[in-house]
Amino acid sequence: MKPSLLTINILILVLLFNGIVTTSSLSAQSKVNIAVDQRPPEAENLNVLQDWLRWNNPGSFRTHFFNSLASCCFDARDQEIARLFTRKDWLARQEIIKEKLLEAIGPFPEKTPLNPRITGVIEKEGYRIEKIVFESHPGFYVPGCLFIPDGIKGKAPAVLNVFGHEQESYHKALDQVIILNLVKKGMIVFAIDPLSQGEHVQYYDPEIKFSSIGYSVVEHSYFGNVCFLAGSSGAKYFTWDGIRAIDYLVSRPEVDPERIGVTGFSGGGTVTAYLGAFDPRVKAMVPCSWSTYNRRLLEMKGTQDAESILTHGLKNGLSFEDLIEVRAPKPCLLTFTSRDEYLSLQGAREAYQEAAGAYAALGQPDHLQMVEDDSKHWVTPKIREEIYRFFMKHFDLSGEAAEEEVALLSGQDLQVTPTGQIATSFGGDRVYEVNKKESLPLIEKLEQSRKEISTHLEKVRKKAMEVSGYVAPCCPGAEPVINGRYQREGYTVTKFAIPGEGEYAIPLLLFVPDSLPGKRSTIVYLHPSGKAAEAKAGGEIESLVKKGYLVAAADVLGTGETANTASRGQTDPYTGVLVGRSLVGIQAGDIVRVVNYLLQRPDVDSNGIGAVARGELAIPLLHAAAFDPTIRSVTLISSLISYRSVVMNRIYKIGLTARPGGGHHHPYEVDFAWGIAGVLKAYDLPDLMGCIAPRRLVVADPRNQVLENPTTAELNLDLEFPLEVYRVKKAGEKLRIIENMDRLEFIMD
Repeated sequence: MKPSLLTINILILVLLFNGIVTTSSLSAQSKVNIAVDQRPPEAENLNVLQDWLRWNNPGSFRTHFFNSLASCCFDARDQEIARLFTRKDWLARQEIIKEKLLEAIGPFPEKTPLNPRITGVIEKEGYRIEKIVFESHPGFYVPGCLFIPDGIKGKAPAVLNVFGHEQESYHKALDQVIILNLVKKGMIVFAIDPLSQGEHVQYYDPEIKFSSIGYSVVEHSYFGNVCFLAGSSGAKYFTWDGIRAIDYLVSRPEVDPERIGVTGFSGGGTVTAYLGAFDPRVKAMVPCSWSTYNRRLLEMKGTQDAESILTHGLKNGLSFEDLIEVRAPKPCLLTFTSRDEYLSLQGAREAYQEAAGAYAALGQPDHLQMVEDDSKHWVTPKIREEIYRFFMKHFDLSGEAAEEEVALLSGQDLQVTPTGQIATSFGGDRVYEVNKKESLPLIEKLEQSRKEISTHLEKVRKKAMEVSGYVAPCCPGAEPVINGRYQREGYTVTKFAIPGEGEYAIPLLLFVPDSLPGKRSTIVYLHPSGKAAEAKAGGEIESLVKKGYLVAAADVLGTGETANTASRGQTDPYTGVLVGRSLVGIQAGDIVRVVNYLLQRPDVDSNGIGAVARGELAIPLLHAAAFDPTIRSVTLISSLISYRSVVMNRIYKIGLTARPGGGHHHPYEVDFAWGIAGVLKAYDLPDLMGCIAPRRLVVADPRNQVLENPTTAELNLDLEFPLEVYRVKKAGEKLRIIENMDRLEFIMD
C-alpha cells in the first residue's frame, strides 16, 4: 500500500523539524565547547622535577649521592673494626694503617738541612722569644716563634703549637693565652705559622698586602686542588712543616726529645692529629675541634677544607679515628664543644669511643681522654685548663693547672720576618712550586708513554675509567618517566626524568622536530647553567631542531635543576676525593645513560648521535666519549685544554666563583667539581681526545688555566698529541680546532 500524500508530508515535516532541532542542539553545544576550551593562562615550565614525591629535593641529589658512597666505605670499615679484640689485632692493624696513611698523604721528601736562622730575640718577664725561620724543603721557609721559659734546668718538655684558620695565626689573643700559660707551667713552646697564615701566605700580593686568592681557608683549598691533581694532598705540606719543626725542637739543647707534645685548634687540631699519627716522637697530643673526616661529620656538616682530605682516604678504609688509633697507647686528649657550627660533636664522641677500644686492648685506657664544653667553635676556659693539666701530667710537671693572667704581646713582638711575609723577605718556594716540581715527573712519564700511541690509548681508556671513578651503566637504558610536553612551532618539547646511578634523576628535555619521517641525527646538549639555558624559543637548541636534529638537553648530576643547594660548593667533590669517585666521572656516566635511552628510540639514528658541551661540562663529555664509542661526534666549547696547565702555572681560575662583595679577604669560592684526584698519574685531557679518534672532534674556543684563549705555544703544547693521533689514524680532517664558534650546525657534517 502506497503512503498517502498526507503521510509523506508529515514525514517531511518531522524530518525538517528534527533537522532544525539537531542543528540548534549542535549550535548550542558548539558554543558550550568554545567556552570550556578557553584554557587557563600557563607559562611554559621546563623544570622536570616539580611536583614529585620521589625526587622532591633535587638540590640535595649531589650531596646525598656522594654521602651514600661515603656511607658504604664507612660500613666496610666498621666491619673491619668489629673484628678487632686483642692487643695482637690492634697492633697488626696499626701496621696496615701506617702504610695506608703514607699512601693517602703522598710520599714525604727526604730530610734536608733545616738551615735555621734566628731573626731576633726578645726578653720578656719570665721567658724569652727567639724568632726562627727554617727550611722544611730546600728554599721553602717556615717562620715561627720559640718561647723559652726562664730558669730551665736540664732539658724541658716542648710543645709544638699549630693553629687553625686564623689569618693572624698565633698573634690572636686566645692563642697567646694558651702559649704563655704553657710557658708559665714550664714548657717550651714552638709556634709556627701554618701555610697561608700569619707570615706564611702562599699567594701574597704586595699591592693589596694580602693574598690575591683570599684568606687562609680559601688558599688551603686553592693549592690543595693542584695537589689533588698530582695524587697528593695539601695535608702533606702541613704535616711535613710540623715534622720539620719537631726536628728543629729536638735539635735544641734545652729540649727533652722524650717529652714532645703537639696541640692545635680547628684546622690546627687536624694538623695535630696528622703529626701524632706520622711522627713517633710525639709523646702527647691534644687535637682541639678537628675537622678531619668521620661518618657523622660527613652526614651533618659535610667534608671540610682541602687539607683535611686524604686522597682516597675513605676508599682505603681510613677515618679520623685511625689517626688516634695508629699511635695508641700514647697519651691523647680530645677536646670538643657542643654547639660547634662547623663540626660534629656526635662524630667526636664516636671517634673517642672507638679509639678507647684500642687503648684498652693495648693496656693504657687512661691515656685517652675527652673533654667537652658547651660553646660554639672555640677553646673555652674549661678546655684550656684541661690542656694544661694533660701536658703537665704526661710531662711530669708539678704545679697548678689553673689558667693565669698573661700580658699579651704586640704584633711587632711576634713578627719574625723583616717585611712581615716570607714571600717578600726571603722569597723561595711556596706549595705551588713544590707541587709543580713533584708533578713534572708525572707529566714527563705521560709524554714518554705517548710515543707508543696504540698501547698508550688502550692504557689511558682503562685507567681513566678507574681514576675518574666512572661506573658504566649496568643496563642498556633505564625507562624514562614523562612529566609533560609542550608543542611549539615545528617541534615538541617533552620533559623526562631518567633514573641516575643512585637515588637521583637526570632531568631531560627532548626536542623532536615535527613531520620528519625515519631516523634522525641526534645531539646530546650539555650546558653548565642547565638544560634550560638555551631551551627557550629562539635559543640555540631551537636553531638545531629547525635544522632537523633531535636534541636531548640534560641536567647531569649537580647542574640545572640538580644544582647543589644542600652544602658548600667544594663539599661533594672533596667527598669524591675521599671515596675515589670524581663528579666528572659520575657526570660522564649520566651522559652515557642519556645516550643509552636515545639508542632505544625508534626515531634516533644510532650512528648519528653527537654531543656538545660548554665550559666545565666539556670535561665529563670528553670522558664519556672516550669510554662510549656510540657517541659519534663531540664538540667541546670553552673547555679547559689540560690539567697540566693548572699544575704548571701559579694561578688558575677554573673552579673559582666570584663572591659578591667579597673584597680581597674572600674574593672567591673554590670548588673541585672539575678535577680528578690523581689524574696526572694516569692521563690528561689531551689523551682522552686521542681516545676519540677517528670520530669527529671539534675543540672550539679552548681555554687555558685562567680560562682565557691559550697562546699558540700553549695550544700546540697541549694539543700536539691528539693531532698526532688523528694524523696516524688518517682522520686529520675529523679534528677541528676553532678559535671562535658561533654556530653548531656542522656538528654532524
